[in-house]
Amino acid sequence: MTHSIFTRRRFLQGTAALATGAFLPIGFAQDVKPDPLETLEAYIPKGPLKQSVCRFIVNQFGIDKAIAICKRLGLYGIDLLDPSEWDVMLQNDLVVTMGRVPGNGGIANGFNRRDNHDLLVELYTQHIPLAAEKKVPNLICMSGNRAGISEEEGIENCVIGLKKIMPVAEKHGVTICMELLNDKDHKDYQACTTPWGTEVCRKVGSERMKLLYDIYHMQRMEGELINNITNYKDVIGHFHTAGNPGRRDLDDEQEIYYPAVCRAILKTGFTGYFAHEFSPKDGMNSLRRAIETCDVQIRQTVFIS
Repeated sequence: MTHSIFTRRRFLQGTAALATGAFLPIGFAQDVKPDPLETLEAYIPKGPLKQSVCRFIVNQFGIDKAIAICKRLGLYGIDLLDPSEWDVMLQNDLVVTMGRVPGNGGIANGFNRRDNHDLLVELYTQHIPLAAEKKVPNLICMSGNRAGISEEEGIENCVIGLKKIMPVAEKHGVTICMELLNDKDHKDYQACTTPWGTEVCRKVGSERMKLLYDIYHMQRMEGELINNITNYKDVIGHFHTAGNPGRRDLDDEQEIYYPAVCRAILKTGFTGYFAHEFSPKDGMNSLRRAIETCDVQIRQTVFIS
């Protein structure tokens, strides 16, 4: 099945479901908001990049409208959903492109402290089989804040803890993705550079251990987006987007040129998911424009002798 047919089918299903109201509202906030579908123009992506959206962009509309928006815009699914929301996505032929593990201590408390390992190993061991059952391909994890831990000790501790859950992840085919965040917005967060996260992944030594490469965060920390995406392609399992400065739209008022970044991602052979995680200026219209901006093809270079 081609991507264009697949997304067209989603669009038609979304239209039919919208007409019948055949969605199950679970988990999302249920405040009454203007219907985003009244003026939202449909979009069918043509390129191979598998785009999705992070939950907070669509959270305000409830799960039923979030699902309809995904289908209207040809998205594969939604990032950062809790286990209580995994079933309804599966029922609606969408993917939880990155699942959350509740109770894991959040951003500040991760695998870089051995005191956290017992709880984290228990939680991930419990949720990995469920993720596999509900067709959730990835689960997010965090390094945690340094709180005085050296870079070397943080890597060592993460490797010790993550190796304990790799046999379960490998058995069930679920990838654990450690998110890279900048330590300007998230003070003292340890996995704030690509080389640091890469060292963790390579020492864990499993195909089920990857990085969640947040393009906005790494632009703030390192720049060199295309070089780093290319050089560390073996450890990158997922992407997040946002414009810099301000974590806003992927437009011409920010410094990241997303078409070039997306082409570089495709050139690495990346086949995972690419999720939008920005604060939209114009609601779902901003999301649609971001999808269109990132809907690229690899350019063929023609040499004339």
